[in-house]
Amino acid sequence: MTERDTLSFRDDLGPLKVIQVHVPKHGVEGILVVDNVAAGPSIGGLRMAPDVTARECFRLARAMTLKNAAAGLSHGGGKSVLVGDPAMPRAAKEAMIRAFAHALKGEEHYIFGPDMGTDEHCMAWIKDEIGRAAGLPRELGGIPLDELGATGYGLAAAADVAIAHCDFTLDGARLAVQGFGSVGLHAARFLAEKGVKLVAAADSRGTVYNPDGLDVDALVAHKRSGGRVADFAGGQALDRDAVNAVDCDIWIPAARPDVVTMENMKNFKAKLVLQGANIPIQPEAEAALDRRGVVIVPDFIANAGGVICAAMEYHGASEVAAFSAIAEKIARNTREVLERARTDGVTSREAAVALAVDRVRAAMDTRANGIF
Repeated sequence: MTERDTLSFRDDLGPLKVIQVHVPKHGVEGILVVDNVAAGPSIGGLRMAPDVTARECFRLARAMTLKNAAAGLSHGGGKSVLVGDPAMPRAAKEAMIRAFAHALKGEEHYIFGPDMGTDEHCMAWIKDEIGRAAGLPRELGGIPLDELGATGYGLAAAADVAIAHCDFTLDGARLAVQGFGSVGLHAARFLAEKGVKLVAAADSRGTVYNPDGLDVDALVAHKRSGGRVADFAGGQALDRDAVNAVDCDIWIPAARPDVVTMENMKNFKAKLVLQGANIPIQPEAEAALDRRGVVIVPDFIANAGGVICAAMEYHGASEVAAFSAIAEKIARNTREVLERARTDGVTSREAAVALAVDRVRAAMDTRANGIF
């Protein structure tokens, strides 16, 4: 990454610091971006993928600043990324993550959490290595957010509020999930309890589709056993990206950034988008969908359940208290964002950013040394 690349991401909110980590012995190539710490030390996930980039890390760190501010947490935003295959042998993965964490041991402005490619076991390694991680296994006093589905639970809470802005009801609504992993499968499960019918689900290897509805519990069991969703016997196998264009009412992206573009949005049919992934839609495509009348609950509003849970765990809260806070905070913010968007005639993204930035700036005004 060149200096010009770094400078292009600077503004008056951050980032506070950017650290590149290189540990040849363990094959470590990673980046930490601490974006803003006005409200407190940053908290954000460690993402691991073969093709993760510095640009992605910068964008995700800013998303965490906005997410934590919108959720009213006493934490700023940061993100770390590590280049590697999450499916590598466990011993190699542990050595790589421990080495990355050790290199960042002194960076007390940042608290690690799980993200795509990492989980509570990875956080246990980091906790053991540097004593600073959230999203830990239950055995270490943690609230295992991926096991319990904290982010998916928050998406369902957002749906309860957003449905008032739609021309259909949750009971009988058709759902498609792009990224049937720890976020997507729990979102499908919680929404099924509200009468929502899962008609399509995709993972990195394909899509399964059934217009009459998929058996969510059976599909979850199939996925957890290591199966591809496209091989699930309860539906028709389609290409991976076909999930973007299936006929549905609700669409949940829960995988990588920028999966919807100006090109592929032409076939997009959903009426409500609950963004389970961070930055899942390219900005111009998201604005175009908003103009088309699609109700969109932006990422840092809809998918804040995981970080709310992690932050509360870090401060010693119980599982019951964490889930109660997820429901309350996400419902309140979803309502405020969608009502502000309608009243002010702006997109839901613009309304959400305004809400979060106001809260970040208010926190910055309290800091005597001006640190962000």
